[in-house]
Amino acid sequence: MRLYKLTRKKSGWLCINLMPDRVDVSRVETEGRARPEIVLCDSYRKDGDDVATLGRLRRELKLDQYHCTTLLKGGDYQIVQVEAPGVPANEVKTAVRWRVKDVIDFPVDQATVDALYIPSAEGVQEKGVQMFAVAARNALVAATVNPFNEASIALEVIDIPELAQRNLAARFEEEGRGLAFLTFGPQGGLLTFTCGGELYQHRRIDLVPDSFLTAAGDQKRALYERVVLELQRSLDQFDWQFRHIAVARVIVTPLPGAEDLGTYLATHMNVPITLLDLAQIMDFPRVPELREPVHQGQCVHMIGAALRAEGVT
Repeated sequence: MRLYKLTRKKSGWLCINLMPDRVDVSRVETEGRARPEIVLCDSYRKDGDDVATLGRLRRELKLDQYHCTTLLKGGDYQIVQVEAPGVPANEVKTAVRWRVKDVIDFPVDQATVDALYIPSAEGVQEKGVQMFAVAARNALVAATVNPFNEASIALEVIDIPELAQRNLAARFEEEGRGLAFLTFGPQGGLLTFTCGGELYQHRRIDLVPDSFLTAAGDQKRALYERVVLELQRSLDQFDWQFRHIAVARVIVTPLPGAEDLGTYLATHMNVPITLLDLAQIMDFPRVPELREPVHQGQCVHMIGAALRAEGVT
């Protein structure tokens, strides 16, 4: 959801996420580099309210020099698949609003709506061109933007985790092959399917990381079996919908309390399973904390948001 465009900023994006007790900030530099470099990925304790903390960080980190984005949380928006309207490009977003009015759970006249196309195989148009439509309540979007405005930080984009995850997945893809990427965060698991840097499918999984920390024995095995079931169902559905794309592998974020999850998945599934390792695609000498695999998993979406390409939805 693009808000407004600024000029004379440093290249790339800086992601700022307001959390209940802290502010998370990440920045990735890509221009002139063979590999992206994570130059900042840190959390800052709140000192005062959101506006006061953002104002302090604006001064300390010189945030006004960067293109800034933030992420909505999983429950703050709805993302639905709709058939693309047959209208000129400059009218698509307006037309999509009416496509989603009967499938979102709040009035469309109270919604901010954005959309992106789902690629289809050449010559395959049985269901028409499809789109993902993202809808969020205007009041929630305003509440997200207001603290930044009051702290004189100009947000250019409000993003969502599915697209942040897509940005990172694109760096792990094999040419012409699909990639499944399963991450876990406070709001549960998020599984995405990408190919060629495009998002084809997404699915939320109701499993939070703390579930693995508190489970043991048969209970933990049951959680692992559930992940296998969710993954296999999603892989089957993806294969049915996109037969022209073969999934090369599944990447899973490491989890505390589930250190052997990757091994379990690898022995119970027919697709290659690997754990997330950012060092395969990125450098981060200035952020040594990211050498810890679990920490990488905790930062995956803020890093992905900072990997946003200019001009890409």
